[in-house]
Amino acid sequence: MTVTLSSSNLELCNGGLVNATAVISVTLDRGENSNIDFINTKLNSGSFRMWGPSHFCLILCLWACLDALPVAVDKTKVSTPAEELEPPKSVDTGLHYDRYLREVIDFLEKDPHFREKLHNTDMEDIKLGKLAKELDFVSHHVRTKLDELKRQEVNRLRTLIKVKQDMNGDKGMTVDHQALLKQFEHLDHVNPHTFEVEDLDRLIKSATNDLENFDKERHEDFKKYEMTKEHERREHLKTLDEEARKKEEEHYEEMKKKHAEHPKINHPGSQDQLKEVWEEADGLDPNDFDPKTFFKLHDTNGDGYFDEQELEALFTKELEKVYDPTHEEDDMVEMEEERLRMREHVMNEVDTNRDRLVSLDEFITATNRKEFLEPDGWETLEQNPVYTEEELREFEEHLAREEQDLNQKSNELLKQREELERQQEQLNAQKMELQRAVEHMERLKTQKTEPPVQAKVNAVPSAVEILPGDSQPLSQGHQQDLPTHS
Repeated sequence: MTVTLSSSNLELCNGGLVNATAVISVTLDRGENSNIDFINTKLNSGSFRMWGPSHFCLILCLWACLDALPVAVDKTKVSTPAEELEPPKSVDTGLHYDRYLREVIDFLEKDPHFREKLHNTDMEDIKLGKLAKELDFVSHHVRTKLDELKRQEVNRLRTLIKVKQDMNGDKGMTVDHQALLKQFEHLDHVNPHTFEVEDLDRLIKSATNDLENFDKERHEDFKKYEMTKEHERREHLKTLDEEARKKEEEHYEEMKKKHAEHPKINHPGSQDQLKEVWEEADGLDPNDFDPKTFFKLHDTNGDGYFDEQELEALFTKELEKVYDPTHEEDDMVEMEEERLRMREHVMNEVDTNRDRLVSLDEFITATNRKEFLEPDGWETLEQNPVYTEEELREFEEHLAREEQDLNQKSNELLKQREELERQQEQLNAQKMELQRAVEHMERLKTQKTEPPVQAKVNAVPSAVEILPGDSQPLSQGHQQDLPTHS
């Protein structure tokens, strides 16, 4: 399966960081660069699949079963390798602390005592914390390395907290790392320096709990997807006239009928279903069907267990009877939900110790039951809707409230924009007035610095004009021009 993840599963809430529904990853933790990516995960459209809750168990059990079958070789002709081969890399669980989880288990597995205890401890005891107590008996070298891993993880979380604070505009505030680290349950934040039994116990319980919620979240996402699809279809019908609406309804019913017309679906995990795989996928005679051989053929990683990936691969032939990506009536998102339902059903029927893995013994035991030989029919999604009309109505009301809130916020933002534009116009007017005042002052300043212009002298040298208030008499020529009064 492929992992498709979208938002951070760290959200600032009530002053602290809390787990949400997606994954937050830091590329500097991957050893590549110092950029931090916050990734959102949401099922919108297309075919999405995530790692299921067995992968933490798979990580533990893979290393418990690494011993190979003995092979007869002539040791005199074989040179001893310089160093042992590294065990295969474990799958990415999708958790934001995935690297820390895998590195811790990797180093614990290298300790002979812990490896032996891991091999002899069932999953229920692991979940109860009994395996964590064996940490006191591992070698000093392993404990030192675990201390280093924990310090690196604490520093990584502190980096995430600092970045989250900066993104929320709290750069001027003092960050209380200890208070925020309390939100991370996969390690003991009180002691950030050494890896203790409490750390291993927390890591196992957190990973188990987080992974077990994956399937539940996938079901919820699919239900929302289906209700959204139906809501949009009904809203589209409202925009059509009566004739077009009638044609659209007829086409919809025709597609539903066409999708429902498919070959019989065998009950997942039944003899008929496995024999079909045996014959069509493996190319073997159905009369020679052997459960043990079938198990070994489809235990693709050879670890002695069917994990979620291997189980889901067995249902491909059944799903192809119902879903075709080239057909308009078939939705590939629904196909993945059907695959998930089939896998969960087989796990509930076969996985007796609830470790999210199917061992060979559990598989052989299941093939001897009556349900394996004479199973009930299997209801596909179109026969078993994931939501009711009441749930759809509540969903639509929720969407209407969200739309109303968005419209209200949009109107408020529009008013704020208009107010800002009005204030901007006032500022522009004040700016223009200020510019005119500055220009006027510059003109006055220029006029004061210019030299005075001398008055022109009259062509007659003796003609001197006496201004009012002057004590000197006018010239003789001007006196003759003055009017006489009786």
